[in-house]
Amino acid sequence: MEKANHNYCVIMAGGVGARFWPMSTTSRPKQFIDVLGIGKTLLQMTFDRVAKICPESQIYIVTNSIYRDQVLKQLPSIKNEQVLCEPARRNTAPCIAYANHVIMQKDPDAVIVVAPSDHVILNESEFTKNVCDAMKAAQENDWLITLGIEPSRPDTGYGYIQFREGEVLSSLTKMKKVKTFTEKPSLEIALTFLESGDFLWNAGIFIWTLKSINAAFEKYLSEVNELFKPGAGKYGTAAEEEFINQTYSVCRNISIDYGIMEKADNVYVMSVDFGWSDLGTWGSLYEIRPKDDNNNAVVGNNVLAYDSFGCIVNMPKDKLVVMQGLTDYIVVEEDNALLICRKDDEQQIRQFVNDIKVEKGEKFI
Repeated sequence: MEKANHNYCVIMAGGVGARFWPMSTTSRPKQFIDVLGIGKTLLQMTFDRVAKICPESQIYIVTNSIYRDQVLKQLPSIKNEQVLCEPARRNTAPCIAYANHVIMQKDPDAVIVVAPSDHVILNESEFTKNVCDAMKAAQENDWLITLGIEPSRPDTGYGYIQFREGEVLSSLTKMKKVKTFTEKPSLEIALTFLESGDFLWNAGIFIWTLKSINAAFEKYLSEVNELFKPGAGKYGTAAEEEFINQTYSVCRNISIDYGIMEKADNVYVMSVDFGWSDLGTWGSLYEIRPKDDNNNAVVGNNVLAYDSFGCIVNMPKDKLVVMQGLTDYIVVEEDNALLICRKDDEQQIRQFVNDIKVEKGEKFI
């Protein structure tokens, strides 16, 4: 008799991605876009990556209900019931609680990896090895495991995890007990984190058993967990949508980091190095895209750049673009919108999008 496979994956695919405007819009966020120009969207890359870790039938996509059809179109091998549709954005804790209760109905012995849909991982074989090691450690211990990246710069856009120096805590790999979480520090604080040597970037990828994460929800976020319990027997049926719509209308907005990971005493971090980027900004995309002799990262067949250096350019493939005298700029056109912005000022893009919404209307975003 074939041994049961208890490996599951939850892909979180509900984000809007305003910082990648105008390529990413409300109707088509970055997870549904071929950002790297390789013929696969970020969601498809994430799905293919985790399909090496668990059966395709045990991968669940949690997304906003407005993106349901896009998910099914991009992932034709999955069934309707594998797409868990949120009627409203409530952050990561309700998203994970929802998936937990769906999986509970199918396999109480599940071990789960939770991953964002819009990150890039360049070394996929190392990712697979690291996650499989972490899943084994989670099964052997009552641990909530998160993956941490060795920081290469004092980035203020990432969360940081401080770990306790100490003994090897697993027969598989070095696993450190988490001491503190810090979300998006100032530059001054980020510099001190780098100097101290005991901080990692928070990759936002989690590994745990269903039993361990449910126990943590019971202890730290019971008011969220209780809302999903009456759905037992409704998940995967015609009654699921109405139940979830009602549940989300009264569910609080809270992240898994703040609600559980920062409070629990059984949280461990595994330091990994598999070429990770959260692709949170145009600058992070510039870092991983190929560059020409002038360090310009250009997508578009007919872009002529003169005296221009260090730019990221994203144009419709047949659009003729002539640019001159630009250094370290973002130049992006998509549909009916054009963005020209200094790379150093890209954090303002969120504000641009808000202003556009107020002054020019929803059709541009």
